[in-house]
Amino acid sequence: MSFEEEWAGLKANAAARMQLNGAPTSDPRSAPSDGDLVIYDDELGKIGHFAYQLHNNLKADGTHARTTTEAAGTSLASDGFEMGKALTAASKVWDEQVGTLADSCAHISNHLDFTKASKKKDDEWVATQVSASRIADYYDVPEEDTKPSIPKAQGPIM
Repeated sequence: MSFEEEWAGLKANAAARMQLNGAPTSDPRSAPSDGDLVIYDDELGKIGHFAYQLHNNLKADGTHARTTTEAAGTSLASDGFEMGKALTAASKVWDEQVGTLADSCAHISNHLDFTKASKKKDDEWVATQVSASRIADYYDVPEEDTKPSIPKAQGPIM
C-alpha cells in the first residue's frame, strides 16, 4: 500500500467519525465508546473536594508526625544515640515532602475549581452567541443594502 492510499484511508476514517455543530448525546453514567475523555461537572467537584480534604488532612497529620519524630530525634540525640540525628534529618525531609504533596493537592483543587468556572463561562458565552446569531431566523431583518436610508434632520433640533 502506498503512502497516498494509506493517507486517503486515514482521512476517510476521520471524516466518517467527525461531527460538527454538536456532540454525541450520551448517558452521563455510561462510559464513552470512542475513547474520548469525558468528564462531568459533578465528577470535577468530587475530585476537587477530595483534593481539598486531603490537603487539609495532610497539613494537620503531617505536622503531627513531624513534631513527634523531631521530638524523638532530639531526645535520642541528647542521650548520645546517633539515630537521633537521623530521625531529626528524616523529620526535615518528611516536612518538605508533606509540604510538596499538600501544595500539589491544593493546586489540583484550585485548578479544578478554575476549570469548572471557566467551562461554565464558556458554555454561557457559546449559548449567548448561538442565540444572538439565530435572531435573523426568527425576525424579518432586512439586509444592509436593502435598508431604507433615513435622512438627517436639517437645521437646529429643539
